[in-house]
Amino acid sequence: MLSDNDIKYWNDAGVVIEDPTGVYIERGVRIGRGTVIRMGNSLRGRTVIGENVILDVGNILTDCTIGDGGTLVHSVVSDSSVGSGTSVGPFANVKAKSSIGKNCRIGKFVEIKNSTLGDGTKAAHLAYVGDSTIGAKCNIGRGVIFVNYDGTDKYRTTVGDCVFVGSNSNVIAPVKIGDGAYIAAGSTVDIDLPEKCLCIGRCRAVVKEWRSKYDPK
Repeated sequence: MLSDNDIKYWNDAGVVIEDPTGVYIERGVRIGRGTVIRMGNSLRGRTVIGENVILDVGNILTDCTIGDGGTLVHSVVSDSSVGSGTSVGPFANVKAKSSIGKNCRIGKFVEIKNSTLGDGTKAAHLAYVGDSTIGAKCNIGRGVIFVNYDGTDKYRTTVGDCVFVGSNSNVIAPVKIGDGAYIAAGSTVDIDLPEKCLCIGRCRAVVKEWRSKYDPK
């Protein structure tokens, strides 16, 4: 809960705190003019918030940088940076020295760990991006997993610009994916891909006659 002096300080700095009783801001935090902070936000450590940012309900931000004009809701960002105009959440987790570019979309239930995403890249929902360098204007589909751990060691994946990774694909590190590559939904990728290729890494379905004990009589 903010003190009256804290509230006055931030109001004088041009920061709008809609419900001071539900906001926590540590002394080392810096916030730009025009930023709106709604209830349930916790800003910690050396966090720097740009101008005209919307911190919607329920964010926890620790030692991170949020660029101008961004929007965050119900998300956790720690030890990472988020570029200007980028939206994060709900229920996203950006951590471990990750860097998100400008005008990106990090959507619901997306986790970004120790990774870099270029400007305009989108991971809209239900994806894990770990130990990866991803270029600009890429699309990471629903349910995509960047598989970075083999049980003993962790490896890194590099993705070029304008790459499409279809829903429910697995990208198994270490691989390099060239600019403009298109990975079909449901693929498993464990080889390097050249530029502007189409990768379909699925097993063909096999249909056989079958009778199950669950069949209706």
